[in-house]
Amino acid sequence: MVILLYKWLFTAITFLAGHPSGNPADSLARHPLFVSVTEMNYNATDKNLEISCKIFTDDFEKTLSNIYHSKVDLTAPVNKSEADKMVSEYIKGHFQLKLDNKAVTLSFVGFEKENDAVWSYFEVSKTATAPKKIDVVNTILYESYDKQMNLMHATVGGNRKSTRLNYPDKETSFQF
Repeated sequence: MVILLYKWLFTAITFLAGHPSGNPADSLARHPLFVSVTEMNYNATDKNLEISCKIFTDDFEKTLSNIYHSKVDLTAPVNKSEADKMVSEYIKGHFQLKLDNKAVTLSFVGFEKENDAVWSYFEVSKTATAPKKIDVVNTILYESYDKQMNLMHATVGGNRKSTRLNYPDKETSFQF
């Protein structure tokens, strides 16, 4: 249900915002908000923290192109393994976690394009217990947009917490 709400929100923002040219098709390529949405869900059965991050494709491609000094196409990449590497390295470099005050490593699962956004997936495997505290450093797209907003949601044991970081704020914590 929550994911459907996010899908609707991203689609609504894109279509309703319009574009100064007056051409509704242009609103698909440009939008007034620079936002990412990150979901963190603790899977008690597998003892994993599952992470999904949604970023507008055009913003993400622009940022990756600036970093790697080449055109990046996440919709139909010429080299999928290279695209995987760029997405993985970028997110890992701009999204760090500590679970109960211990730094953890994100394992890249993959990414997929959905409408006007890219979902990237990560996990933190084999956590000993459900985390009581999640510390986050999130600077996704900060190098490209000084109006960037990063929304984050964390769910542990059915308890959901949410927050927003606006550029230049980069750190937050969730207590469970």
